[in-house]
Amino acid sequence: MATLHGTCLCGGVSFEVEADPEALRFCHCTSCKQLSGGAGTVNFPAPPSAIRIVEGNDLLQSFTPEGGSAKTFCRNCGTNLFGGGWPDSERCSVRVPNIGEPLDAHVVAHLYVRSAAPWETLPDDGAERFETTSS
Repeated sequence: MATLHGTCLCGGVSFEVEADPEALRFCHCTSCKQLSGGAGTVNFPAPPSAIRIVEGNDLLQSFTPEGGSAKTFCRNCGTNLFGGGWPDSERCSVRVPNIGEPLDAHVVAHLYVRSAAPWETLPDDGAERFETTSS
């Protein structure tokens, strides 16, 4: 198991996650599009116990959208760090762009493709597509 290191944009929050992500998931749900400011979020799953906040615990803020799970971000710069109900869920989502190390993993699933924006073109990447979630 590798120790991956992540930070928010302003550097106020830093964290470590014990994980060897082999598969990434791209979520196209409405919440992920809005919080990312783009087509959605790229994530890998991890148990909350695998995540350790190194610095900036006081900067963490969570928001739970109606019908969704908690999203956790830095209240200073707004960087979205975790989804899937972290830290109170069995499994959560770690946002890939915040990880400092290069990952040897590929997107294997596109989630909530029913919510893809009209301007969004899903790549022909061979990844499985799900109308909602994969579980």
